[in-house]
Amino acid sequence: MSLKSERRGIHVDQSELLCKKGCGYYGNPAWQGFCSKCWREEYHKARQKQIQDDWELAERLQREEEEAYASSQSTQGAQSLTFSKFEEKKTNEKTRKVTTVKKFFSASSRTGAKKVAQERNLKQGQLGRERNADNILRDLKEIFTPSWELASPTEELFLIFPAEIHEAKAPSPSINRQVSIETDRASKEFIEFLKTCHKSGQDIYKQCKMFLEAMHHKRELSIEEQSECAQDFYQNVAEKLQTRWKVSPEKVEKAMDQIEKYIMTRLYKYVFCPETTDDEKKDLVVQKRIRALHWVTPQMLCVPVNEDIPEVSDMVVKAITDIIEMDSKRVPRDKLACITQCSKHIFNAIKITKNEPASADDFLPTLIYIVLKGNPPRLQSNIQYITRFCNPSRLMTGEDGYYFTNLCCAVAFIEKLDAQSLNLSQEDFDRYMSGQTSPKKQEAENWSSDVCLGVKQVYKNLDLLSQLNERQERIVSEAKKLEKDLIDWTDGITKEVQDIVEKYPLEIKPKNQPLAAIDSENVENDKLPPPLQPQVYAG
Repeated sequence: MSLKSERRGIHVDQSELLCKKGCGYYGNPAWQGFCSKCWREEYHKARQKQIQDDWELAERLQREEEEAYASSQSTQGAQSLTFSKFEEKKTNEKTRKVTTVKKFFSASSRTGAKKVAQERNLKQGQLGRERNADNILRDLKEIFTPSWELASPTEELFLIFPAEIHEAKAPSPSINRQVSIETDRASKEFIEFLKTCHKSGQDIYKQCKMFLEAMHHKRELSIEEQSECAQDFYQNVAEKLQTRWKVSPEKVEKAMDQIEKYIMTRLYKYVFCPETTDDEKKDLVVQKRIRALHWVTPQMLCVPVNEDIPEVSDMVVKAITDIIEMDSKRVPRDKLACITQCSKHIFNAIKITKNEPASADDFLPTLIYIVLKGNPPRLQSNIQYITRFCNPSRLMTGEDGYYFTNLCCAVAFIEKLDAQSLNLSQEDFDRYMSGQTSPKKQEAENWSSDVCLGVKQVYKNLDLLSQLNERQERIVSEAKKLEKDLIDWTDGITKEVQDIVEKYPLEIKPKNQPLAAIDSENVENDKLPPPLQPQVYAG
């Protein structure tokens, strides 16, 4: 499904929510855009083709093996054949002699006991072979027979007793499950519902019991194969109610809801987020992604919701609560109900804000905002669980299917969210994602008078922190620039000095001899007249 981002908001064509095969039902990204019905048809075609290819490959390999074996046997002479017969005859003769000697030396008192033991071992061997044959037949039957038709005669007699419906006895011990309050409540509700179904109730109870027993033996299968068994069970029970028991469509839907609740409360801990899948890994990836997008504002998504209005704010809180509460439910239908309730709160919030009914173009951006703000736990696991084990008719039509399809689109949009989707530059988007900065919040003076002072102070502090962060980034940038300039200046001065030194090299001359003092002893000047003396005249 291609999501489009425009200035007026996030838009998805409603036709893209439908099955791409054109049947008119809602599609699902997990089913490659098909509805559950078309997906199962495509899946069966691919599976039958794979089985046919595997069968042809097995036949070809078997023929090659037989031809190779026949070729190897034909090369052996008659001597090897005679030798093998001689060895076989020798072994049989040796065994017979040993058995005869043991009979002569065995105590007569132990003969009866040994005979009984031999008979017992023989019977056990026969029983073991019979059990192995039964197991092989049962496995073949499980492959080619729907799971709800698998039941031994003893189980069938145990299941068809009407007294068990009235007494609400515990299920078969072969289903190792932990009894919980919710499971007991679901059992009681299911039995009370079956009492109102009269003749069809006994058959429904029998089919559910056999399905649970079959699923217990298929826990080693992949989750996709278990999902296929559940979908086949839903479809065949619904068809049987309509064709055999002539139940009205409204009652069939109600019966299917009760059946789904009864069986999924027991299978939940085995099929929800199993270890054989990567559901948990996808949960962590989506959760980390949503945490990294905590800075996304309603204005970026063009969300037509004004949370300043108290009623709208309450609706947003309720929507977030519903989407988070989805993880606490066991039954796929109950999880869908949480999604539906969340969506209705979103529509009410948009209606109060715009004073007019909400449109589909307004709903999807708001749903994305609610998911980002709530960050529901195990979101991917819950979506996969609903897709695999929910009654397919609920996902194909109705408001539940519509809201669930939109939730899948919202998650897909969050996973591929980029700068263009939010009408941002790539630089700003990268800075927001890395946590270097955050979008500016609403100024405190623009808040209405009825807004809590604590909320105003929080946003004021966030603005102050954002400004300090920007100032720090500028200071660090200028400091790095100054450091670079100093390094460049030092390198330039050093280069200039080196050039001058190379151009005008410094020559160091030897030290000159000191000059003789005027009054120093001079032999040649010994005959000089004495110095003049000052004359004093009186007068």
